[in-house]
Amino acid sequence: MRAVLVGPPGAGKGTQAQILAEELSIPKVSTGDIFRANVSGGTELGKKAKEFMDRGDLVPDEITNAMVKDRLAQDDAAEGFLLDGFPRNVPQAETLKGMLADLGSNLDVVLELRVDEEEVVKRLSGRRSCPECGRVYHVEYDAPKVAGKCDKEGAELYQREDDREETIRHRLKVYREQTSPLVEYYSGEGLLATISATGPVTEVTARANAAIAEKRSAA
Repeated sequence: MRAVLVGPPGAGKGTQAQILAEELSIPKVSTGDIFRANVSGGTELGKKAKEFMDRGDLVPDEITNAMVKDRLAQDDAAEGFLLDGFPRNVPQAETLKGMLADLGSNLDVVLELRVDEEEVVKRLSGRRSCPECGRVYHVEYDAPKVAGKCDKEGAELYQREDDREETIRHRLKVYREQTSPLVEYYSGEGLLATISATGPVTEVTARANAAIAEKRSAA
């Protein structure tokens, strides 16, 4: 099974990617993991990427693409993988298609996690983090015992910059602009399966598994 997971920030992609990869017995491949592995490993691609990251610049697509290609060529991905965070746009999707063709394979399914934008804002803007132990709470879904204080450290919780409403809405705008064409692209390729990402984690996983099974049976 070779799959791609797409969805807006706050849709639960990371959680679902981990669960689904374990259930399907395939590696979860995320761009974040790939960057960290290359930088910490001191690879040539990692050194190039670090130059951009240290300046606060975006890593160019050609470096990201090369890292992804190297990762997908590793032995543990020979029988399948679950990509999270790549591709982010149509040019990257075309690049991925070429990469897989070079490896003698192709995608089986692109799973889109769909969630209402106001729900995303509610999920993310309600998060509060402990500066000492790093635990993340939610003012509504996972509140600390004492408002504004970490249960373990007693430290004052804070809101990360990424979790501020204006930042979230900007990220959603970027996602819409970049990913709407990507979703249309994969729909045209006959690979897209869209599910609701609202509700308990187990329910979302069940929907994802059902959508993957349907794509498998139709192949």
